[in-house]
Amino acid sequence: MVLMMIMGLALLVYSLGQRQIRQSLEDCEQTLPVQKGQPSARPTLRWLLQCFLSVHLVWVNGVKTQIKLRERQRLILDFLSPNCQKYYLLC
Repeated sequence: MVLMMIMGLALLVYSLGQRQIRQSLEDCEQTLPVQKGQPSARPTLRWLLQCFLSVHLVWVNGVKTQIKLRERQRLILDFLSPNCQKYYLLC
C-alpha cells in the first residue's frame, strides 16, 4: 500500500510539472526543441529533465556555484516558476 501511495504521488508530481511547462509554453505561444531538434509546444517532462543531467552545482568555500548551464537549459527555466530559477541561481 505504501509503495502504491509513493508511486501515485510521484505520478502526480510528474503530471503537474509537465502541465506547468506546457501551460507556460501555450501562454507565451512558444516552443522548445525536443529530441530530434524539432520545435514542440508539448514536450514531455522526461525529455526536459534529461536536458538537466549535465548541470552541476558545486560548493566553493561555503558558496553554491553553478557550472555548465547551457542556452537550452536557460530557455527551459524561463518557462518554469521563479523557485526553479532560484535553485539554478538565475534570480
